[in-house]
This record gives sequence, structure tokens and C-alpha cells, in this order.
Amino acid sequence: MKARYTEEIELKAPNGMGMLIVSIMLVLLDIAVIVLGAFLVSRDVTAPGTILLIVGILYSLVCWIPFLGLKVLKPQEALVLTLFGKYIGTLKGEGFFYVNPFCVAVNPAAGAGTATGTEDENPVVKSAGRSANVSLRVPNKVISLKAMTLNNNKQKVNDELGNPVEIGVVVIWRVVNTVKAVFNVDNYKAFLSIQCDAALRDIARLYPYDVEENGEMSLRGSSREVADRLRAELQSRVEIAGLEVMEARITHLAYAPEIAAAMLQRQQASAIIAARKMIVDGAVGMVEMALNKLGENNVVHLDEERKAAMVSNLLVVLCGNRDAQPVVNSGSLY
Repeated sequence: MKARYTEEIELKAPNGMGMLIVSIMLVLLDIAVIVLGAFLVSRDVTAPGTILLIVGILYSLVCWIPFLGLKVLKPQEALVLTLFGKYIGTLKGEGFFYVNPFCVAVNPAAGAGTATGTEDENPVVKSAGRSANVSLRVPNKVISLKAMTLNNNKQKVNDELGNPVEIGVVVIWRVVNTVKAVFNVDNYKAFLSIQCDAALRDIARLYPYDVEENGEMSLRGSSREVADRLRAELQSRVEIAGLEVMEARITHLAYAPEIAAAMLQRQQASAIIAARKMIVDGAVGMVEMALNKLGENNVVHLDEERKAAMVSNLLVVLCGNRDAQPVVNSGSLY
């Protein structure tokens, strides 16, 4: 997709205070002209009085037009201006400015409804059957250049193994090119949310939810790497809209409810096996150490059968789930 509008034109607008004072003075002068014309007509000075009245009344009909060019911007705000449908520049920087009163500020996200075009009281983007916390309606035509947060609530996706998992992400983003944001996409906020859903699905299917200890990356064990890859993927998708993805982080990750119980049993079994393996490794090491110590210090000389019996008893004691109950053998082993 080739973007038609790519470069911003920063508009250099004069300070609006001077024009405000001039406009107010012209309104006061117009009132004085109307009063003077009425006074002259009342004194039978018809011709000059009529001319003054006509001029004053005509100007009173258009005296509000210069006030349309007064614009106030707060820090980190911008206005994309068009004149009779043609882009003429972007007004940036805090302050009070005056522009052509026939200029129109453009912001597709201002007063827009949901991604489907419907209007409601508090429109939000619908994401995989759930609401994403990103309002598509802004109070005016001003475009915010501040860092903003898109909280895409948890949605159901499939991991590399096809298991359904619920995953939610939060994206920190901002507008870096107002021209692309306004003219290249219909609604840059809805565009970001939809692309976030698509990128999340594409990245999630590349990794399993969890893996054994074999060094492979997973959604649960490599959240930072997955988030960095998600940010890069999302950035490539929203470049056309003039947006910068500053950060993307996974906020929720869990198996879908329909398989959560089965996967919990699997995790518990894996944990038990790993714990048993560690216990057995430790017990074998302790038995080996005991036999070596007894042999080195000449405490007792054991033949192979006695060593086997000792190893068996120690492994039972060390690997058992319960405390050992000692039994004293007062007789002979044979």
C-alpha cells in the first residue's frame, strides 16, 4: 500500500492576540457606525445616515468570521488544517494563533463511532468479542501528540501447539506524523486496535504456551522477547498511519477455560516429576558420599551385599514421603 501523504508541513501562524484585539475594535467601530447612522437619519441627514447604517449592518453580519481563525493549542497538541479541501499545513506548539478563518481542522477520530461506524454514548473498539479500552471519540479536532495507552483486553488465540490461550496486551503509542494519521487511514485509533489484534494472533501462534527445560522460547517463559517481537510487528503495520509503538507488554496470559483444568493437571504432573528427579539425584549423591566416607575413614568394611542393603535402606529413607521409622536389628544379617 503506497501512502499518498507522507510529509508534514509545519504551519507558521502569527500570534492571535493582535488579531483578537483588531477584531474586537472593528466590532466596536461597527456598533459606533450603526449608532451614528441611526442618529443622522433621525436628524433628517438621510443619505449619509443610510450609508452608515447599511455598512454597519452588513459588517455585523460577517464580523464573526475573523474570530474563526483564532486557535488555542496546549502543549503536545497539533491541528491539521485544510483550505477548501486542500492540506495547507499542521499547526504545532503551545500558544494562541491566528490562521485563515476559512481553514478547517481535520481529525477523523473526532466524533467518530466504533469501527463499524455505529454511534453510541461511549464508543470503544470491539476486539475478539471483548471491549478494548481505547475510545474512538475525541472532544475536538485537536490531535494529541502525547504518549497514549491502548489496553487490548484479553482475547482467545491459539499457540504454536494449537492450544487455546487467553492473552491480553497493553501498548504505549503516540502520533509522530499527523498527516499520515489523518489522511492515510480512516480512524487511526481504530486502525491501531485492529492491527494490534492481528499482530497478537500472528505472534502468539509462533510460540507454545510453555515448554520443558530445553531452551526454547515460550509465551510464559519468554515474555520480554515475545513483547519485543510484538512491538516490532505492530510498528511495521501502523507505520502507514504515522504512529510510533513505544512499548508493548503482555498483561494477561492463561489457558482458555475449556482446557485450563487439563493443563493444570499436566503442569502439576510435570512439577512432581521434576521434584522427584531432584530428590533422587540428591539421594544418590548422599548415598555415594556416605559409602565413600565409610571406606576412606576405615569405619567399617562392607562387602557388596551389605553395601546393596545399605544403599536400599538409605534410598527408601531419603526418597520416601514420610519420616523414617527406624528398626533396630539385634541379630545377624545372614
